[in-house]
Amino acid sequence: MTAHPLSEALQQSDQLWSREQLFAEISRLGRELDAAYANTVQPPIFLTVMNGGMFFGAYLAHASTIDFHFDYVHATRYRSGTMGHALELVKAPRTPLKGRDVLIVDDILDEGKTLVMVRDWCLAQGAASVRIAVLAEKKHDRCVPDFKADFVGVPVADRYVYGFGMDYYEQGRSLDAIYALRD
Repeated sequence: MTAHPLSEALQQSDQLWSREQLFAEISRLGRELDAAYANTVQPPIFLTVMNGGMFFGAYLAHASTIDFHFDYVHATRYRSGTMGHALELVKAPRTPLKGRDVLIVDDILDEGKTLVMVRDWCLAQGAASVRIAVLAEKKHDRCVPDFKADFVGVPVADRYVYGFGMDYYEQGRSLDAIYALRD
């Protein structure tokens, strides 16, 4: 049995966004991607940040009509906990990024450190452009200065959030809503 049971966390949490609300926002984001990439000649690279971006990424890809080229990157700061640590690039994408438009897709923009690292890495690989799509954006003043996502699904409170890809001690990613632990 885990030291942090998900069932206990759910009893101490509030639901912030339901499945229906999230799918409505993902549909909106799909239309925004269609407009943003409408005139691209070569398919943009849809680069999902694992593991959290997997769920959102799959739904977002279906909400768009763009013929993306799919790949992923595994970058982490959390290592199964709730507090950020040093950044680590666990797995780089196989697709060459030189001269390509890249869309980085992740579950949440919290402070932005992971996304900045991935964005900068893509640019160092020669990406022509890099845009960022996130399901959730945490509302606080601790974000990396002058950094923001290009496509944002929903705002979330400055609390520990999980569900819909985001984990609570590696649990709860498959929950179909976003929850936040009470203070």
